Amino acid sequence: MSDETWRGKVGVLDQGELKAFLDEPKLARLACLDEEGWPYVNPCWQEWDGESFWVIAREKSKWGQYLKDDQRCGLSVDEEGSLRKVVAKCRAVLIEEPNVGGLWVDIANRMSLRYLGENGPLYMKPTLDKPRWLFRLDPIWMQTWQGVDWAARYK
Repeated sequence: MSDETWRGKVGVLDQGELKAFLDEPKLARLACLDEEGWPYVNPCWQEWDGESFWVIAREKSKWGQYLKDDQRCGLSVDEEGSLRKVVAKCRAVLIEEPNVGGLWVDIANRMSLRYLGENGPLYMKPTLDKPRWLFRLDPIWMQTWQGVDWAARYK
């Protein structure tokens, strides 16, 4: 009998594992559609609230305008090693047009701490006068996976 512990836990992430994974500073890859209908993929910070993803775009970012113009988007968060991943098809909900001092500030501060550590607020402070969009991404389909093996449907 061979030792297969290198595969890690195989299968979908349960709710606790999903939360723990998405609480880590893993970049999301957000896919949206540009003005010509082509896919546009951008890495970004994300925050998962247990039901939806939250993303914040700088005012002049292309993807902020793309999400405003077409709510269809996709998001993936993944890692090397244990191969945890989350893939979601989402509907973007515009919560705030670009503004200074809106709801996005608290979310951005939490993200800065998670992604940059204790110095995150030092990064945020000098840019708080830069307007940002706030979007909630509501998954209409989501799949998770972990471990080194094929899902049953592929075998």
